Amino acid sequence: MLGADVSEPSVARARERIATAGLRHAEAIVADASAYPFTPDSFELAFSRFGIMFFSDPVAALENVQRAMKPGGRLALAVFRAASETLWPNAPLEAVRHLLPPIPTPGPEEPGPFSWADPARVHRILEGAGFSEVSLTPLDPEIKLAGPKGEAEAADFVMVMGPLMRVLP
Repeated sequence: MLGADVSEPSVARARERIATAGLRHAEAIVADASAYPFTPDSFELAFSRFGIMFFSDPVAALENVQRAMKPGGRLALAVFRAASETLWPNAPLEAVRHLLPPIPTPGPEEPGPFSWADPARVHRILEGAGFSEVSLTPLDPEIKLAGPKGEAEAADFVMVMGPLMRVLP
């Protein structure tokens, strides 16, 4: 198993989790999945958990991933639906919006947390990258920002991830 992310802190955390779990066949690397030279035909499954939404050219990135996949391989993506359907990451921002200057909204083709909310756009991107049999399934998973009694940890997390990190500085 290979995990790739452009964020060194995210990769460091993944490496800690891999070591703690004692996984011997898992590796995390700092790499941009849109350009990394993955070995062709090497993966049966590729997935992105809330990352693909921020690629500037998702078609090119997914074409690169597609080349690394074995015939019949599967791609699974977790992305946010429309902001009106997603409590997090908007709830922390809404709590302090009145204290902030106006926040520009990204255009429908620009990277951002809700850039994959339009099913037609998702189909266009995935099919443009060579994927077929595209199906979309809305899920509402519980997203834990911290452990029990971890209010401070959750607050720290929303300060460095999501829309608040772009407006608070």
